[in-house]
Amino acid sequence: MTRTLVILSLCTLAGFAGTPATAQQPKKELPLRVVSPEVHADKKVTFRINAPKATEVTVRGDWMTGEEKLTKDEKGVWSVTVGPLAPDFYSYAFTVDGVRTLDAANPTVKQGNNVYSIANMFSLNGPEADFQDNKLVPHGDVRKVWYQSGTLTEQRRMHVYTPPGYDANSDKHPVLYLLHGAGDDDSAWSTIGRAGFILDNLIAAKKAKPMIVVMPSGNLPFPGMGKVDPLLDRFTNDLLKDVVPHVEKQFRVKTGAKDRALAGVSMGGAQTMHVLATDPERFGYVALWSASMFGGDRNPAAFEQQYEAFLRNAGTVNKSVKLLEITVGEEDGILNASKAMSGVFKKHGVKHQLKLTGGSHTWINWRRYLNELAPKLFQ
Repeated sequence: MTRTLVILSLCTLAGFAGTPATAQQPKKELPLRVVSPEVHADKKVTFRINAPKATEVTVRGDWMTGEEKLTKDEKGVWSVTVGPLAPDFYSYAFTVDGVRTLDAANPTVKQGNNVYSIANMFSLNGPEADFQDNKLVPHGDVRKVWYQSGTLTEQRRMHVYTPPGYDANSDKHPVLYLLHGAGDDDSAWSTIGRAGFILDNLIAAKKAKPMIVVMPSGNLPFPGMGKVDPLLDRFTNDLLKDVVPHVEKQFRVKTGAKDRALAGVSMGGAQTMHVLATDPERFGYVALWSASMFGGDRNPAAFEQQYEAFLRNAGTVNKSVKLLEITVGEEDGILNASKAMSGVFKKHGVKHQLKLTGGSHTWINWRRYLNELAPKLFQ
């Protein structure tokens, strides 16, 4: 018996010794790690993406009107260096063989309601961007708030900024309702818009009064086949009948036109205009930024017809609205529409300010517009 066990043991050992190395599972090669974006000391920025099987890769950012082509190295990593760029907070996305693609190396992502508005973000620090930076100052909170919309018969979400110290005191605050543009959602102003940091910095510097900022969703559910979809009316009803009452019930806010402000960009600017025309005595401060005139229609005659009652009652508007401003970039595709809107206001005696800035239809401009508006509010 002992001899048999020894023979079996030797055979087993021989079998193991004779197992070829090729029978072992090969190690799986991990994807190549890349750094992107890489911000250099000279303010140039390098973008990289690992895409060895791609045939063409480009990057598009909100600092340029076109796109940049990337080149591929021997490892299959595509890269391009752009700039130098002015200090700011930027968004960008790749296009790989015709497909819009996020930068997998950058976890900072801007949300949106379609593939063309979702993007990566990065910060390039410097004095020009100081107003929107995350600085060592007291910070407020940005809360996700759900409410039931009777207008739209669904649960809706908004983001609400409360100023530093809100939970530690019983003060009531004025409120700014801040609207995003098409393609974005209610998170936009608190992410790519930097609204929380902008207000934190202004309040800390005593340049703006502590205020609550309500950032509702401007996107509306599809009304159903065969139904008329009065987008501006539906949004206006949701804001005035659902959002504002919910905020005034759930948050410590002052009520009355002198303590309410309304501002919006692009689509949100058109919505702001419609809200103002519907209830010109609800908000004491109104800002139309890069705003289209009539659901995208740039025809002044159509605008006048749509808002004939509002324009006819210019006296009421001038009495109730302390500040009405139209602001637009000189390279913005909405420039002529904004000028035409101002012309119609002037024709009918609606007091307002028209301000032209540099830049185009981007968050690069709109963050600055907020930074300039907030100190004028509730004074």
